[in-house]
Amino acid sequence: MRILLAEDDKRLGNLIKYMLEQKQVAVDWVVSGDMAYEYAMYDEYDVLILDWMMPIESGISACKRLRENGYQKAIMMLTARDDVEDRVAGLDTGADDYLVKPFEFNELFARIRALGRRSSSKLQQDTLSVGDLILNRNNKMIEKAGVQVQLSPREFQILDLFVQNRGNVVSRDILLDRVWGMETEVSSNNIDAYIKFLRKKIESCNSQIIIQTIRGIGYKLEE
Repeated sequence: MRILLAEDDKRLGNLIKYMLEQKQVAVDWVVSGDMAYEYAMYDEYDVLILDWMMPIESGISACKRLRENGYQKAIMMLTARDDVEDRVAGLDTGADDYLVKPFEFNELFARIRALGRRSSSKLQQDTLSVGDLILNRNNKMIEKAGVQVQLSPREFQILDLFVQNRGNVVSRDILLDRVWGMETEVSSNNIDAYIKFLRKKIESCNSQIIIQTIRGIGYKLEE
């Protein structure tokens, strides 16, 4: 089982991650709602665990945004709020379960197992349409009106990340993490070069898709 944990309390986050890994559960841990959204939309997880109150974007906001964009996997909310109204608000936003802090780890793990069993598998599409362009994940090509252009593995990863987050800004940090990995030393020039190559290949298909530079932040795919 693979879990995405979004919890800004480092002590609690470390503890949950450690305890789940002792149960042979793979855990990716982020500390804000916007990061949870980026990870969940790009990668495959069996269950998302979102803390209600987090910086930049709250867990409940990330949950709502995920559901609005068609995310189907199980989501659990963690929160100190135990009023009935708060529980209803969390569930109405799209959460599948709701666990009030403090909690026993055995209960958390039991709920995760239950959600994992109920979670329907979201199969990744072989092809995706974005604007006038088709992205083929099998052969890592882009196509428009019969014109096909081969992408390099890095170019494909970058474009796939942009497509999964269409309409939203993808930060340079997210690009580094999801494409190169945060442990790899990659200069800004490397990222800029790949974006330049990718733009040229999109243009060679006569596509109207644009990779817009958001100065000081990252990039955004415009249809």
